Amino acid sequence: MTVPSLPVRLEAVIFDWAGTLVDFGSFAPTKVFVEAFAQFGVEVSLEQARGPMGMGKWDHIRTLCDEPAIASQYEAKFGHLPTDDDVTAIYERFLPMQLEKVAQYSAAIPGAVEVLNTLRDRGLKIGSCSGYPRSVMDRVIERAATEGIGPEYVVASDEVPRARPAPAMALKNVVELGLADVAGCVKVDDTAPGIEEGRRAGMWTVGLLLSGNAAGLTLDEYQQLDAAGRDTARTRANQELSGAAPHFLIDTVADLPAVIIDIESRLAAGQRP
Repeated sequence: MTVPSLPVRLEAVIFDWAGTLVDFGSFAPTKVFVEAFAQFGVEVSLEQARGPMGMGKWDHIRTLCDEPAIASQYEAKFGHLPTDDDVTAIYERFLPMQLEKVAQYSAAIPGAVEVLNTLRDRGLKIGSCSGYPRSVMDRVIERAATEGIGPEYVVASDEVPRARPAPAMALKNVVELGLADVAGCVKVDDTAPGIEEGRRAGMWTVGLLLSGNAAGLTLDEYQQLDAAGRDTARTRANQELSGAAPHFLIDTVADLPAVIIDIESRLAAGQRP
């Protein structure tokens, strides 16, 4: 017997933070990763540091330590390949540096406040999650609130058993916001693990091409790009995000309202993510 599918309406949008709502270019974590490894005598480039972005920060450091070019430096310095204890030591050096600097880089991305207001006017709830641990997120939340950014719910990476790309943080938003169906949720993120998180949770997913980690541009660099430069940056970012199969790709969060209207139309027509 075929069970008819129940109608689904759009209920919520779940946002990432760095590179999505705040910190254009996602520089707060990237630069601190470089500085933390440097304190152990290991050179990590900004490009390398960006590679695992979106994961929880301990997992991010573990992934960097598994890169042959980084692991060989560590082995030359300490006489062995980095163990989990070594990763924890780097993480424990990283965390206070991140706490010190995160607010400095957490200015709202242009258009973010206006988009959140537009979504609320449409009756949508606003959730969020981050690769930051709670201690760092509290600083980000405090800084963002001064500019009018305040989701109804926030999940940090150390508040679930497994962070991105696992779906736990996105699904915790579903539970805490009291949502009826994951198909009525949209996950917005600037990283492949964050998009994969939304896909695994059964949500619509929107990838951001130019405001976050994939492009790695400062706000000034982004604003100075001509049309050809933006196309080049989009192509580079698309290559990084396409493997996670986002349903939609846009430049920045400012472009989200048109996608929301599209998703509402698709749901009304019986489509699901």
